[in-house]
Amino acid sequence: MRFASNVHSTTARSTSNATLTRTGTYIAAASIITGTGTWWLTSASKDSPSPKSVKHKATKFGLSKDEVTELLWQEAYIVKTSSTVERYDGARLASNSPCEDRFTHGQLSVSSGEPWMAWAVFDGHAGSQTADLLERQLLPLIQERLSQFDAQSIVSDADSVQDVITKAFMDFDDSLIRTAEKTAQSDMPLHEMMPAFAGSCALLSLYDPASRRLHVACTGDSRAVLGQQKADGTWEAIPLSIDHTGSNESEIARLHQEHPGEEEIVKGGRVLGLMVSRAFGDGRWKWPGDLQGEFVRRFHAPALRAALKDNTKTPPYITAEPIITTTVIDPKKPSFLILGTDGLWDNLTNKQAVNLVGRWLEQPQANATVHSKPEQTRVPFDFGSDVKWEFEEGRTTIQDNNAAVHLMRNSLGGNDHELIAARLATSTPFSREVRDDITVQVAFFNCTASQ
Repeated sequence: MRFASNVHSTTARSTSNATLTRTGTYIAAASIITGTGTWWLTSASKDSPSPKSVKHKATKFGLSKDEVTELLWQEAYIVKTSSTVERYDGARLASNSPCEDRFTHGQLSVSSGEPWMAWAVFDGHAGSQTADLLERQLLPLIQERLSQFDAQSIVSDADSVQDVITKAFMDFDDSLIRTAEKTAQSDMPLHEMMPAFAGSCALLSLYDPASRRLHVACTGDSRAVLGQQKADGTWEAIPLSIDHTGSNESEIARLHQEHPGEEEIVKGGRVLGLMVSRAFGDGRWKWPGDLQGEFVRRFHAPALRAALKDNTKTPPYITAEPIITTTVIDPKKPSFLILGTDGLWDNLTNKQAVNLVGRWLEQPQANATVHSKPEQTRVPFDFGSDVKWEFEEGRTTIQDNNAAVHLMRNSLGGNDHELIAARLATSTPFSREVRDDITVQVAFFNCTASQ
């Protein structure tokens, strides 16, 4: 078993740390997981430097180039496998303390055939407790249910796979919400219910090498993009998910259809104050008002602001139901998958991210981590200047032999050392003003990342 977290033609269809001791069996206790299953990484080698403890220099001039590199690489990994996916890269960079992003990856045994590959990122909010459970329990749940199919059915029936994933997402979230409701009637303390009070987005990808189908399930605003090389050598960016937010017109229409007459539930790109329109947990957007009142009375639990509660007439307003795409990977076309939490996409478009990885692949001679001599910036960085926060083509740099680190570095400033050093040196809670938690995974199909 391997969980690398904490320290490691397309069709679409809608379909904490302190609490882990007892919440580790949260979902199992709610009778979600009926079998143990097996979730592991086989025939793989981790080819990345060990995480280093970075001591920031306490000077007004910020971080050196070496320190920037060490921070970006602190939770990076490169995995080479014997699968049809020869390699995938990943990295995570915290802004919150503790980091609210989680991730997992590996091989999934679902039938007698070749193991599937799996990658997932979980972007927590209002705490990391929901993301913690998703990281450890969502994939085993899906694997257990997929294992009930015979090998031929799994290969030939994409709709069944989508149904299994959708039901697993919905059952998992229903268990979170209902378990908290039951816990409220017991003598258990509030922190036992925190996975339901906190929330998390989820972005899950499963690749079946036999059918070459790539299934991507998204709940929330993390994002998956496929980069595919065209005949002329350029790279096409194919979106495999959409962002589920209060700014998404289709999500706004769905909410108004589900809650007729409640025109005030979406304002300023938010659903009753919440940025995302789909998420796990977030019970305050799912429980009826009288139950929330009981939570507040008994536990001083967090509740929706009074100005919002008047509008909560017909909960739930948030759902964990994913939208799933299934894409057949063309064996004749080099391609790669990028999964990222919204901290990456705050600064990069789909096309920019794909072009960055495409250039990284095409310039192997440059793909070596550069460790320069310690060097300080010449002047303190001025965040009040007219700096452009988002990616700029002219700041592109290729100096990391990990595609995920490469994306993170360029999204934060690229070759503008003063900008990236200032963003990394800013500590919690002020760091949230200049960057979010960032988690990235990049998997390569039919193309060799030879670094």
